[in-house]
Amino acid sequence: MRVSRAQAEANRETVIDVASRLFREHGFDGIGLKDLMKGAGLTQGGFYKQFESKDDLVALASGRAMESAVRRWSRVAAGSPDPLEAVVDLYLSPGHREEKGGGCPLAALGSDAARLSEEVRAPFQNGIEAHLQILDELIPTSDGAKPHDKAMVILSLMVGAVTISRILTDQRMSERVLETATDAVKRIAGGADEE
Repeated sequence: MRVSRAQAEANRETVIDVASRLFREHGFDGIGLKDLMKGAGLTQGGFYKQFESKDDLVALASGRAMESAVRRWSRVAAGSPDPLEAVVDLYLSPGHREEKGGGCPLAALGSDAARLSEEVRAPFQNGIEAHLQILDELIPTSDGAKPHDKAMVILSLMVGAVTISRILTDQRMSERVLETATDAVKRIAGGADEE
């Protein structure tokens, strides 16, 4: 039975959404096309009608994940009297550490993406730039400080802290990594580490 063009597009969007979550949970190589399509409620046979290759899907799903993460930061920032603190507290939380499928794609997939093609890395580049822009807007300005440099340090620190906290098997140490990173980010943003 043929599906309509509208249904085919809806199926494609579903596959991208499901892949976005499953890649963050399992890694790019941790899940095959059959299981991805099954997760979307479709058969593997339809994959190549919708996507050129797995790399095509990886790039689209990565872009979707990065866009979702940026929207989440913007939403949290907009709803708080202290937007930077809200973003930092959300990101460097035990809840985010445990939320692999819906969490930050940089922490979940960054090292995987670094080894892949430019096509796959491009959505990460765009997402990193968008995250930096949000941080630039949230970091208080101070004389002589370069907000974009601070944003780069803060984003790197936050992604690294979440990644390390997910690796650790010692729960208390994992929580301490997040707490220490939170304190460091707030010091950096406030200018306490400036020379």
